[in-house]
Amino acid sequence: MSFKVQVGPAQIAIHQGQTVLLTETDGRVHWPSNRGLYFRDTRVISAWAIYANGELWDLLNGGAVAPHAARIFLTNRAFETEDGPVAARTLGLVIGRQVDGGLHEDIEITNNTQKPVRFNLEVAMRADFADIFEVKGDNIVRRGHIITSWSAKREILRVTYRNRDFCREVIVRTGEGDGRPTVYANGRLSFDIALKPGQAWHRCLIYDLVDGPKRFRASKECIHSSVTSGHSRNIDEWQRTVLKIETSNEEFYRCYNQGVQDMAALRLPLQGTDHMVFVPAAGLPWFVALFGRDTLIVSLQTMIVYPEFAAGTLEVLARYQATERDDYRDAEPGKILHELRYGELAHFKLIPHTPYYGTADATPLYLIALHAAWKAAGDQTLIERHLPNAEACLTWIDKYGDRDGDGFQEYQTRSKAGYENMAWKDSGDSVMYPDGTLVRGPKALCELQGYVYDAWLRMAEIYDELDNKRRANQLRKKAALLFKKFNEVFWDEKSGFYAYALDGDKKKVLSVTSNIGQCLWSGIIAPKRAATVVKRLTQKDMWSGWGIRTLSSDHPSFNPYNYQTGAVWPHDNSLIALGMRRYGFDAEAAALARDISGAASHFLLNQLPELYAGLQRDPTGFPVQYLGANVPQAWAAGTPFVLLQAMLGLQQDAPRGKIYVDPALPAWLPDMTLIDLRLGRRRFDIRFWRDGKETRFEVLRGKRSAVERKAASALRKNNSNREASP
Repeated sequence: MSFKVQVGPAQIAIHQGQTVLLTETDGRVHWPSNRGLYFRDTRVISAWAIYANGELWDLLNGGAVAPHAARIFLTNRAFETEDGPVAARTLGLVIGRQVDGGLHEDIEITNNTQKPVRFNLEVAMRADFADIFEVKGDNIVRRGHIITSWSAKREILRVTYRNRDFCREVIVRTGEGDGRPTVYANGRLSFDIALKPGQAWHRCLIYDLVDGPKRFRASKECIHSSVTSGHSRNIDEWQRTVLKIETSNEEFYRCYNQGVQDMAALRLPLQGTDHMVFVPAAGLPWFVALFGRDTLIVSLQTMIVYPEFAAGTLEVLARYQATERDDYRDAEPGKILHELRYGELAHFKLIPHTPYYGTADATPLYLIALHAAWKAAGDQTLIERHLPNAEACLTWIDKYGDRDGDGFQEYQTRSKAGYENMAWKDSGDSVMYPDGTLVRGPKALCELQGYVYDAWLRMAEIYDELDNKRRANQLRKKAALLFKKFNEVFWDEKSGFYAYALDGDKKKVLSVTSNIGQCLWSGIIAPKRAATVVKRLTQKDMWSGWGIRTLSSDHPSFNPYNYQTGAVWPHDNSLIALGMRRYGFDAEAAALARDISGAASHFLLNQLPELYAGLQRDPTGFPVQYLGANVPQAWAAGTPFVLLQAMLGLQQDAPRGKIYVDPALPAWLPDMTLIDLRLGRRRFDIRFWRDGKETRFEVLRGKRSAVERKAASALRKNNSNREASP
């Protein structure tokens, strides 16, 4: 590959926990812009710049050296001093930053001339304390008051925002100096710099962040120590515990490893019932928060890589499961949350994210994740502990998910601040008729029916394990009825394809979208029609050559640059690939995997973005950035894990002590070795390789009899107890 494509606008983004720093490549934070230092959904630094005698510095190079750290190299422009002019590019400035609780900032200047220099260094900063929702929406409203205080004796700057009982604060300490006093005036910290030839000057700025009574202290370590800090060591240790791969295909290897690194960076520490747990945050910079759908899907994506994500996700989401109806938050008893926020708007309930429950799919996905986590860990106490939550989910599906009692899942907000669309395509324009007009609700999307079908079958297996045969049989009967009804009602004989959705009048919405591909993943597609679905999704109007588009390019609403009406989403494609493999379409699943892996190779670090444009691939083309895509983003980071699982036909069954495989490696990926594959507490190393057109495997570590080949058609059933379709 002779070129790379930078994802999104040029920027540097670093973060740890719920603190995110987003800057220009030269380290500055322009105002107005969406850059800044964000802390618990509040922007605590909204402008930042550094000057030498009033002149800005020029960028040489800079970037993130770790998920939580960055270094930026700059040099001076020509400027005048009392002692005479200072020529351009004679001073070196290195800014080092690391996020750990708060922000630690190193400023180091070196005099590269042969004579002394003396000048004034200024660091200008501003804090607007804007809520992250208002920054993202470019509509900032000041509600409270900002007070700035400077302690000349202690050299501490304190900027405080208060709006009644809501408080955010940033406390900037200047660290140990050279004896010359630091001055704060006119919104700037000023330092008198005097350097002999070859001499360097260093100063730390330490930003502690305050949420009400709780202070989050920044690290005292400088950037050169951050790569060996406790946070870095924790990330390295986590990466050593996860599933690792070896393969001769460098492209896929890099994509997979970058996914592991991104997932390590997106680990979000949250308080569980009685201890700290880690769950995957949705994405940087806008979605470093607890989500329902996103976190559950990522937990499923990472099941073969790091099953503990699922355990933490189940625990934290259970804690926030709704217990009563609240129309403003679209909450109903048993429903799993969509999004939890901590900013000013959420604090005063000006937005419903306290938490907000506007998602129709998180509740069945909770059941799917519970089953998958049990199958990976083999821990019956896991399902026993969360069974009350699961039963509440099942009740919600029947009572609230099916709004009109017709057997299908529908959604429609009851909130004045609620979302129009509550499936994974949640943008307001994502559900449209073939003529482009928007669909009115309640809307019954196709993939929602598949999620519920899958959830019922998985829960039936759980009830079998708990020796509750009556409940298991009830769920299987409901699943069989839903399967039959879905394939009768959603199938359109005239177009020869499934409907995207049913509208509020129960009329079919026949727009061709990628959603039906996820119905392959859930297994609700009638086997006799699976080939039709796969063939339709692989036609040129859907398959861009870089993956399957969200919407057919023949549709009047198609826009390759739009969020969910034409762009390509890697995670969506990974689930479709898994569905293709489930129905035995090995070649198509592998071709889709190659498209996504190839797209990743064009982006810096082989890092898949949240989405990219749905332009048609040609010999001189490359995947085109989507402005505003989250990078890293958890769904995208988890994509190579699912693609790998699809190509290996891999399924964990820890309760029975089995790993089932049905490997079908394509020619472009001739070998694959899994290292530290988990099954309960046991670990396995397994080598797969192509032998002619067949794929063989051998167990290098672990009990050989525990790894068993199982045909793709059998994988669709998981086991005989889960089959409900004809």
